[in-house]
Amino acid sequence: MNDLSRLRDHLLTYPETTEETPFGPEALVYKVAGKMFAIMTPDDFPVRMNLKCDPDRALDLRDQHEAIIPGWHMNKRHWNTVLLDGSLNDTFVEELIRHSFECVLAGHPKKVREKIEPLLK
Repeated sequence: MNDLSRLRDHLLTYPETTEETPFGPEALVYKVAGKMFAIMTPDDFPVRMNLKCDPDRALDLRDQHEAIIPGWHMNKRHWNTVLLDGSLNDTFVEELIRHSFECVLAGHPKKVREKIEPLLK
């Protein structure tokens, strides 16, 4: 997914998602109900996006894809950095984003999850 505008639009399709810049304009942070599920550095080439991931799956993804590395400036057990260099197809990147969203949503209180989960497409 190399089209930055399309990627940003996709991230914002998730319910209760906001785009923020708490670390400055060079890092776009996407949060679900106040908790971060994606961080993107749009001015880097290639664009990098940190996504939360199940720890076992995170290791498997890193072994299978050169464009997926341990989370840059993040807890490397729970976060991967995805290099959007064109080597990963859009459907796969979208699935990684959804997985991250769901991992973060799972950490919210039951009341929040019950409000957001029915809104997922």
